[in-house]
Amino acid sequence: MEDAARLSFGQAFVAADKRYHRSSMVVQIPDGEMMASQGACALISDSTSRNAIARQAGDLSARGFLADYYSTPEHWDVKTAATRVLRALNGWCYSQSRFVKGGGYVSSLSAMVFQGTDAHLFHMGDTLVFRLRGAEFEQISRDHVTDIGGYRYPSRALGMDANIDIDYMTLPMKQGDIFLFTTQAVRGTLLPSDYVQQIRLSADSLDGACQQLARAAAARAGERGYDGQSFCFQLVRVDRLPESGSEGPDLRFGKLPVPPELVPGEQFEGYDIEAALSPGGKARVYRVRDVDTDRRFIFKSPSPGLALDDAYLAHFMLQQWVAERVSSPFIVRSVSPARPRRHLYYLMEDVEGEPLDQWMARHPEASLEQRLDIAQQICKAVHALHRKNILHQGICPENIMLDRHEGVVLIDFGACYFMEHDDQEGARALVYDIGMNPHHSPEYALKDNVSRRSDQFALASVIYWLVSGGLPYGESLNGLAGRSELDGLAYRPLALQQPSLPPVLDDTLRRALMPQKALRYRRLSELVYGLKLARQAWHAGQELMEPPPQHVPAGRRTETRWKIVAGISLLALIISWWF
Repeated sequence: MEDAARLSFGQAFVAADKRYHRSSMVVQIPDGEMMASQGACALISDSTSRNAIARQAGDLSARGFLADYYSTPEHWDVKTAATRVLRALNGWCYSQSRFVKGGGYVSSLSAMVFQGTDAHLFHMGDTLVFRLRGAEFEQISRDHVTDIGGYRYPSRALGMDANIDIDYMTLPMKQGDIFLFTTQAVRGTLLPSDYVQQIRLSADSLDGACQQLARAAAARAGERGYDGQSFCFQLVRVDRLPESGSEGPDLRFGKLPVPPELVPGEQFEGYDIEAALSPGGKARVYRVRDVDTDRRFIFKSPSPGLALDDAYLAHFMLQQWVAERVSSPFIVRSVSPARPRRHLYYLMEDVEGEPLDQWMARHPEASLEQRLDIAQQICKAVHALHRKNILHQGICPENIMLDRHEGVVLIDFGACYFMEHDDQEGARALVYDIGMNPHHSPEYALKDNVSRRSDQFALASVIYWLVSGGLPYGESLNGLAGRSELDGLAYRPLALQQPSLPPVLDDTLRRALMPQKALRYRRLSELVYGLKLARQAWHAGQELMEPPPQHVPAGRRTETRWKIVAGISLLALIISWWF
């Protein structure tokens, strides 16, 4: 049975000079889980510029939306995901336009997301979207234009202002609905009856229908004396809607059942349960083996007791998104199930190694070179999360795995949080719920706002522990009762514990471990650079400690050789005289 809409589409484009066309259009219909959870997208954009920048603006706005929309967490609803993507895209276009002369990254854009039985329209500017249902042909987008001196210019377009006002509407779909996407260039050419006639004449081929519309619009424009216009037409038809009562799995978090308690030895959805790694808490973690491929994975699912807690289930899906979307060799990787999921869980690679605290217990004599190499890898893992606007909030030795080659893999996304949310209390609540560790920054104990610098503190605290075995302030800061206590905190210099460590390492960590968040590094790259200088200083110190090799200049070696030869000759002459 069908559990996602089935769509077909057609396109046609006519331009007097294709090098400088201003319009872009694209349709993306994904397969499988993504189609069911996030739907299909159809977009059209039209730039306000008439130069080479116009093509870039149109293409970037359309393709940028698709790339970012399908990277959002699957548990977000369509409106939340598309709106956040468009606002981020608008901010980027607006910032780039300030550096462009004779043009700008400004464009009208209409995006429609087909998800389930609804079509979600997001509209900015003056691009046009129509719906043909039976004999009824109507425009469903609004023209946002400004009339200046008899010329119409788009307003509320993407990239025009730092803030964007987005038109949003939801349309229930019916089988056979046809949506037409085009631009303001067709205004004054075709009548509604022309659209209906041309589409009906080529009903078997949507590409053919678009080409007929383009030819008819170009001919009508020629008759009225404004040749050289660009025309683009895009049609999307709803061929089939999802069937109600579908037996296939619904991939939205609220519809997938939570797995029951699993025990080693049983089989679940094609996986042999080998070990329960985390039998308590809000999540269940198991080591499993795929019965078909014999590969081992880490299987994570919510606790059965939280099956009705939508807030937790939404956060669980965020954890899955982090594992799937953050691509880094220093972050544990998600694995796509070989079979359709019928319960709420996700799979991760089974890292063959041990946590950092166990590794340190087995390697107490590890060199500073090894420790700083591990520290720099941890920095890369945290940086990969921060680039996706994600706080880890759980950086500690127990959540850092070292594989057989001493490669770092950061695990456990149970406290991860999107930084674009303004809900600071929600971020801290995740940490309180899971439990604080000795490396958390003072902001959590004082219920202050958290940020990237909060992760920076925890990261620096772990590095301090890695090279010294202690904590930077002697004990955990989780018991702070008020801001006044921050001024009384005294950093414990590394030199007091290990005088051989380079001073630049102490200076670097001291700055990242400032109790006042505003005094820490602005960027994580500054901490990384300090660690690099520390490694260089340590290497230089090692070279000074080694005794220099005995080196005799070449001239002195030659002089010594001739002295030996002369001595032997003199001794031979004396012997000859003697005898």
